[in-house]
Amino acid sequence: MTAQENQLRALGIVLIGRNEGERLRLCLESIPDGVGGVVYVDSGSTDGSVELAESRGVAVMGLDMSTPFTAARARNEGFEHLMRLHDSLDYVQFVDGDCSLADGWLANATDLLDRNTDWLAVCGWRRERFPDASVYNLWCDLEWTQVPVGDIDGIGFGGDVMIRVSAFREVGGYNASIIAGEDPDLAGRLCELEGRVVRVDHTMTHHDADIRTFGQYWSRSVRSGHAYAEVSARHADGGVFGRNMRSLWVWGAAMPAALIVFLFTAPMGVLLVLAVY
Repeated sequence: MTAQENQLRALGIVLIGRNEGERLRLCLESIPDGVGGVVYVDSGSTDGSVELAESRGVAVMGLDMSTPFTAARARNEGFEHLMRLHDSLDYVQFVDGDCSLADGWLANATDLLDRNTDWLAVCGWRRERFPDASVYNLWCDLEWTQVPVGDIDGIGFGGDVMIRVSAFREVGGYNASIIAGEDPDLAGRLCELEGRVVRVDHTMTHHDADIRTFGQYWSRSVRSGHAYAEVSARHADGGVFGRNMRSLWVWGAAMPAALIVFLFTAPMGVLLVLAVY
């Protein structure tokens, strides 16, 4: 058995989804043979997602929907189920059902974690599968890549990330009570351990946002705003989303307030503030 095959056998995958349809099929097809184990966590799909996953030989667990759903809870329960089935895994890759893994990502990421024993987690780029389908998809694609590579500081990772099993257990996994922004929260807690959380210049997943209307975009923006507020409040030292919150206060509150003041006291100043805005 080659070194790469051994690395993949030490890796488990937890993917979550609900009514992802074709996107789930692409996700499942992107998982290479030889990984140590795969668990699909379904949150009440009615489109045949469970049957599709089972037909691919994937372990499926249905989430108890009588308890309030959060993506964090789904990932935690998927992780625990994965560990019950395969208790000797070293790494776990989390991936959302609307994403597919990029060619070579798993091999590259496991190799990096093997060679860098102080790395607790590693992520790469999430890219949109159809950035030209709408201006909103394009905006998402730009958003995914507007973060620097290297040690994660203040922003965190998204729903797709590879983490050492030992580190995930040490911090207690995701906070299941957080309804949005659970990934940056986890990243912030991992960064408090003795080790590094790193973003590398490598495409990790292909995502299908499928946002075609302003209403969909607005709903996503509201959810993002909630994540910024809740997670930054939980990390009051400014370690997570600190820069984002400062930016929101300046551009979302201070600048509009300045416009109102200048409108009544120095109308020409409005032009200056608008130019800066």
